[in-house]
Amino acid sequence: MQVVLIVIDSGGIGAAPDAERFGDTGANTITHALEAVGGADLPHLAAMGLDRLTPLPGTRPAELAGAAVKVAPRANGKDTLAGHWEMMGLVVDQPFPTYPDGFPMDVVKALTAAFGRPILGNRAASGTEIIAELGAEHMASGKPIVYTSADSVLQIAAHEEVVPVATLYQWCEAARQVMQGPNRVGRIIARPFIGTPGHFERTPNRHDYAVEPWQDTMVDRMQDAGIETVAVGKIGDIFSLHGFDQHLKTVSNRDGLEKTRDLLDEPAFDRFIFTNLVQFDSHYGHRRDPMGYVRALQELDRMLPEIWARLGDEDQLWITADHGCDPTFRGTDHTREWVPWLTYGAQIPSRIDVPRHTLADMAATLAGLWQLTPLGPGHPWRLLLRHEEGPHD
Repeated sequence: MQVVLIVIDSGGIGAAPDAERFGDTGANTITHALEAVGGADLPHLAAMGLDRLTPLPGTRPAELAGAAVKVAPRANGKDTLAGHWEMMGLVVDQPFPTYPDGFPMDVVKALTAAFGRPILGNRAASGTEIIAELGAEHMASGKPIVYTSADSVLQIAAHEEVVPVATLYQWCEAARQVMQGPNRVGRIIARPFIGTPGHFERTPNRHDYAVEPWQDTMVDRMQDAGIETVAVGKIGDIFSLHGFDQHLKTVSNRDGLEKTRDLLDEPAFDRFIFTNLVQFDSHYGHRRDPMGYVRALQELDRMLPEIWARLGDEDQLWITADHGCDPTFRGTDHTREWVPWLTYGAQIPSRIDVPRHTLADMAATLAGLWQLTPLGPGHPWRLLLRHEEGPHD
């Protein structure tokens, strides 16, 4: 049996029950993106039940060909780590620190000492905007551009022709050591770029240095049981490579989908494939680009039949999201939203089920499918279990 879990990074479907606490009342990433561009047809996502969970303007009704449910996140945070870890049974109770006013001077001094040079920036900013603003000064001085966002991140940008990528990675590793204790941010992110002033662009050589999970996740448990585990995209970075037999880097959503599809052409007995499609979030959500977001949804939709065709009789495809990032919402931050859990497989009945209240139900369902010891607060979606089925649970 194989289970393929594809994450539409930021693919929220409406304000979560606790959205008001996060200032996100009224958000709906997928529906609002479609509304902003006049709609688009997503027939295969509709067949998996997405249009039953949130309106899809421009999408024709389709016969349901899988089971779908909406899920509310439980973690105390709306960032990448919190969402993905919760899917694998580890719920973040204490949010990672954020720095809306930039990093404190003791951190700046420690980073300067670690890099052997002063830094530029030190504020919350859009990555593309701060590179456009400070890129020329960086090229002239060699000083790294250090910035953050509404997320718990410290990002370091450097031009690949000024600072070798290997050196940028070393700086990130040093920053990871600096950002400990009360300053333990969720991720240090290398943000290399190329080009000339006025024409800078980031490259695919991004690398995330995440906080390591402080306990085993369901990925570890599956690997220990002899189930092959494959990370596609930034999944390996999110889990600090814990629990994965393979880590396949990607340069785009399409590359991630193609690598996922091609894995299904390889023989396997028991395998879990975990794929993240980061461009939904990084390129279109944070940059508030609804047209780009919808085009990415259409690209995913077109690829689905190729993935469906490669599934064996016992295999399952799951599609979900880690949080929202409504490209029509105020600001550039993630949004606290319900996320979809769409499933497809020969043995999965067609059904829209009642909402669930933690992404950790995915970990519990994986445990049930492979008869492993459960981990985390979730409960299995019994509809997906081969050996038993219960209505609406």
